[in-house]
Amino acid sequence: MRPFFSVIMCTYNRADLLPRAIASLQAQTETDWELIVVDDASTDATLHLVSASAAADTRIRYVRREVNGGTAAARNTGMSVAQGLFLTFLDSDDAYAPDHLATRKQMLLDHSEIHLLHGGVLVIGDPWVIDKDDPSRRVHIDDCVVGGTFVIRADVAAHLGPFQEGIYADDAHYFERACAANIVIAQTDHRSYHYYRNVPGQQTSTHAS
Repeated sequence: MRPFFSVIMCTYNRADLLPRAIASLQAQTETDWELIVVDDASTDATLHLVSASAAADTRIRYVRREVNGGTAAARNTGMSVAQGLFLTFLDSDDAYAPDHLATRKQMLLDHSEIHLLHGGVLVIGDPWVIDKDDPSRRVHIDDCVVGGTFVIRADVAAHLGPFQEGIYADDAHYFERACAANIVIAQTDHRSYHYYRNVPGQQTSTHAS
């Protein structure tokens, strides 16, 4: 039986924060998920930590990339092995509120026409980010698309293709491609994705759409 959600967690040298992210997923009221941790060539204790979590919870899988390629490359790796009906994301320095997956699932069941659901960010820390179209200015995250919140039907994701690697604001670029493909996109304002912007040297950043 395919899980409803494949949660793809990209990480690079975040062994200190991984337990919080994984615990927030295991605390979900919705339990029909698999977690794919994509280790983007970490040099810390990530392998040991995730292996221990996977031994205790069969819903967790570990995939390692031997060369660090960045968030888009890691997400593409996770998407290529995901088995869920819907693909979604949780960055290793972020966390879900306990009802995050349950509320998304209910929206998707109530509105089966939705192909891509996004939004619902609670920012913890600095809410201002660089505008991808004008690097001289900063915009509020509420005016951005945040890739971590994407929930996309697996068959639609296969049609859209991978995140573009090696570019700035790959999540915004992916969203623009989705819009151009005329798929059904919905946004939620339920702020259950906890986006931590108070961690030095964060793995990911968010950009204006």
